[in-house]
Amino acid sequence: MDQHTVDLAKLVAMMAQEVIAETQSRARRTRCGCHAVFEDCCPTRMQPMVEAGASRFGMDASGGAPGTIAGLIDHTLLKPDATRAEVDRLCAEAREFHFATVCVNPVWVALCASQLRGSPVAVCSVVGFPLGATTPDVKAYETRRAIFDGAREIDMVINVGALKSGDVRLVERDIEAVAELCRAEGATSKVIIEAALLTDDEKVTACTLAKAAGADYVKTSTGFGPGGATVADVALMRRVVGPDMGVKAAGGVRDLAGLQAMVAAGATRVGASAGVKIVREHRTGTTTPTSSPTTPTTMY
Repeated sequence: MDQHTVDLAKLVAMMAQEVIAETQSRARRTRCGCHAVFEDCCPTRMQPMVEAGASRFGMDASGGAPGTIAGLIDHTLLKPDATRAEVDRLCAEAREFHFATVCVNPVWVALCASQLRGSPVAVCSVVGFPLGATTPDVKAYETRRAIFDGAREIDMVINVGALKSGDVRLVERDIEAVAELCRAEGATSKVIIEAALLTDDEKVTACTLAKAAGADYVKTSTGFGPGGATVADVALMRRVVGPDMGVKAAGGVRDLAGLQAMVAAGATRVGASAGVKIVREHRTGTTTPTSSPTTPTTMY
C-alpha cells in the first residue's frame, strides 16, 4: 500500500469518526423552547455574560483585538461594484472603531494596506471567491499575490462541487494549497465552507478537512450563497474543530443581537458590513434586531 493510499485511509477514518460523533451528539440533544434550536446552540446560552460585557469565551483561537466587540469583526466590503470612495471609508471606519480587519476583494488589498499602515487593523482578502470553483494552483497564486500586496488574513472558498462529489482528497489539496502558503508567510487562513449548500455530514467533512490541512479558521459563508450564518451551523462547526481553531460567522449578521448569538454558539470572529452599527449598538446598550440569527440571510 503506497503512502498516498495510507494518508487517504487515515483521512477517511478521521471523517468517519467525526460523523459518528456528530450523529451521537444529535441523538442526545434536545431543543430549547425559546428558539427551537438545539439547547447547546441557543443564542441566549451565554447571554448573561455577554450583557455583563464579555466578548470572548474561553477558546484558544487567534485573531481580533481582545476584549472588544470591534475586535471580533472583519469589517467587510466585498460587493462587486465597490468604489474607491467606499473602500476609503471602510478603512477610515476600521481605524476609528478598531476592527480586527478590513475584508476586501484582492484588487483593493494594496490600497487598504497603505491606508492602514501603522494601525492595528489588518487586511483580509478572499481567494477563489465567491464560488470556490478554481484549481488549487490558482488559489495558491491568488494567496501569494494577496499576501505580497499586504493581506495578513486569507479567506478561501473550498471546492464545493468536489466535496459534494465525495472527492475529499481534492478538497484537502485545495485547502492545503492556501493554508500551507499562509503558514509559510505568517498569514492567517480561513476556510469558507458555504454551509447553506451542504448537508450536516458534509459540513462535518469540510471542517475535518480544514482542520487536517492546518487552517486557522473555518467560516460559514461567502455572503453570496443561498444563505448566511446560522447559530446551529456555528455550533456544529465549533464542535467539530474543537477549541484550538477559530470559527468565523459571516453572512447576514446585521446587528449586535446577531453577533451575540454567533459568539454564544462558538464564533470567535464575525464578518459583517454592518460593523459600525453593531459597535454603536454595543456602546449605547441598545439592540434592535433586524433579522433572526437562526434564519439564513445573505449579506456581503
